[in-house]
Amino acid sequence: MTSVAAVRELLGEFPVVDGHNDLPWALREQVRYDLDARDVAADQSAHLHTDIPRLRAGGVGAQYWSVYVRTDLPDPVAATLEQIDCVRQLIGRHPEDLRPALTAADMEAARREGRIASLMGAEGGHSIANSLGTLRGLYGLGVRYLTLTHNDNVDWADSATDEPRAGGLTAFGREVVREMNRLGMLVDLSHVAATTMRDALDTSSAPVIFSHSSARAVCDHPRNIPDDVLERLPANGGMAMVTFVPKFVLQAAVDWTAAADDNMRAHGFHHLDTTADAMKVHRAFEELHPRPVATVSTVADHLDHMREAAGIDHLGIGGDYDGTAFTPDGLDDVSGYPNLIAELLDRGWSKADLAKLTWKNAVRVLDAAEEVARGLQATRSPSNATIESLDG
Repeated sequence: MTSVAAVRELLGEFPVVDGHNDLPWALREQVRYDLDARDVAADQSAHLHTDIPRLRAGGVGAQYWSVYVRTDLPDPVAATLEQIDCVRQLIGRHPEDLRPALTAADMEAARREGRIASLMGAEGGHSIANSLGTLRGLYGLGVRYLTLTHNDNVDWADSATDEPRAGGLTAFGREVVREMNRLGMLVDLSHVAATTMRDALDTSSAPVIFSHSSARAVCDHPRNIPDDVLERLPANGGMAMVTFVPKFVLQAAVDWTAAADDNMRAHGFHHLDTTADAMKVHRAFEELHPRPVATVSTVADHLDHMREAAGIDHLGIGGDYDGTAFTPDGLDDVSGYPNLIAELLDRGWSKADLAKLTWKNAVRVLDAAEEVARGLQATRSPSNATIESLDG
């Protein structure tokens, strides 16, 4: 068994870059951004998966904070701006622990300083409201990746969990990808349909990422990445950041969730209904059918497979903390990353492999996107194309 000291030594040199954490949305939902009511400098384990003491305990050296907003909000752009403001307030309140980061060089500077590099990613193309100018505005405010969709389609891209409409990316969707390349904003393919993944890989001249997705061959959920897409990452230079969400990593949890959702609908409730009557139905189901539990080993199984399909240079971690109600045993919150590293060491992963998984790959990918952007900006002006002009 790997010693705690060995894991601590590794993470001390090459800390975790986590691709996706929904703390800003949790702060909106719980306390409407009252950061005194949820002071992350102190233990918030009663309310959140994330606080600074547990980030430190987990060996986190860089975090992409998700500035996610729901697709059904009347003004998703304004809501995204509020999320960005929340991240900026968090960084401003805790400068000894959190360092703003826009570039790979900023990430390395934070590592040298012993601070947590704080980057932002927007989750869902609805946040740009079909506007390349808005996309550039988000980049100017510090957003360094855009997940092309969330759970619902956007007008120019299909989601993994919605009925196909565009067949992948539309002409405007491909222009969004090209403009992201020109800016140096990472194209994030978590949440998108496999057709959208393939179209984006065909279009992008910069490395893409999956900020929080696992392997579909190990767990057959549409949120996960098919092997043919994983196998394209070496040529693209991108990376897949494994997620911890039980219903995406454990097949028994996928099947249980489908049965629980069917039970809710059979009783006349939407499967996401959280009213008292709906939850009574759900609890009765769970009492008869206990929820399957994922473990550290479950996540490691995905990483073993993803390494075979994509190679060690194209893997990372994206836990989706504070964006999921349930977590695997041993990965209960952001303090749990050392348990995953210990499991991988016990499986024969080398320290060099793990340095790439935790730190090096994520820094390399952002640096490569910046390099592509410098070349494109020398030859191409900002695009002012509209969805009407390209998609009719």
